Amino acid sequence: MNSAVSDAALIGMDWGTSSLRAFLIGMDGEILDVISTSLGIMHVEDRDFESVFHDLLKVWLAEKTLPVIASGMITSRNGWVETPYVQVPSGIDELASALVTHETSKGVQLQFVTGMTTEHDGAPDVMRGEETQIVGASAAGLGDGIYVMPGTHSKWITVSGGRIGDYMTYMTGELFGTLKSHTILGSLMEDGPFNEGGFRLGVKSGLSSKGNLLHELFHVRTLPLFGKISEEMSADYMSGMLIGAEVRYAARSLEANQTVTIVGRGDLSDRYEIALAVAELGSRRAPENIVASGHFLIAKSAGLIS
Repeated sequence: MNSAVSDAALIGMDWGTSSLRAFLIGMDGEILDVISTSLGIMHVEDRDFESVFHDLLKVWLAEKTLPVIASGMITSRNGWVETPYVQVPSGIDELASALVTHETSKGVQLQFVTGMTTEHDGAPDVMRGEETQIVGASAAGLGDGIYVMPGTHSKWITVSGGRIGDYMTYMTGELFGTLKSHTILGSLMEDGPFNEGGFRLGVKSGLSSKGNLLHELFHVRTLPLFGKISEEMSADYMSGMLIGAEVRYAARSLEANQTVTIVGRGDLSDRYEIALAVAELGSRRAPENIVASGHFLIAKSAGLIS
């Protein structure tokens, strides 16, 4: 038997919209092996999630019977099994109590982590997958505070007493992509390496916005048109403006010495780190793969691991 499998206590799956990661997790929560693929829920042909599941995990499952726990968009309406939401404030115990059991045609049982919901001004907000990462952050000793999770739909999350107290979703990433590809603002943009100078200028503009962003966005076209910024700067200028406007609102209640924890990987998280610095707010980065720690803690609370 593979030594990693023999030492494993759990399989955790982070199954999102565009990617899928599976973790072989040991008795103390350590990651023993990782499988990563681009087969997010939007890339699974004919929504045949069960076949993807068995093909991905066949080596691990053939050697040892292990509990399996999955989080992310796989539990959404477009996923494998739609699960209900738990209401904030919630944490490990509530998520463990709300696990949804599913058995595949081959007799393999897996537990789905449900999403989480809150409400602002009479309108619901939802998350799927981020709650498991935040649970994992507690295992990394990051504790209470404000977390930002950059993405197509970024989340700003408040953690208090080890539980998610509230959060808000911002469509910043999706708005950027739409404006760049489908509006006149993209017509003067030239692709190239990240232009930090243009990004910082945009962040400053977004941070100083007086709530007139729909007007100020037109500057993305007029500034390069009149040579006030270069065409190579304009895409990153718009990115900075949108992220700056997001930070301005989302961080409005933060104290000057409060640190924001950035949960994420890649250049988008780098951009948020720069934007927070421009806003004179401290930041730190969460370790990678904290979602596996979340899987472990929820499974342990649910009694899936002795």
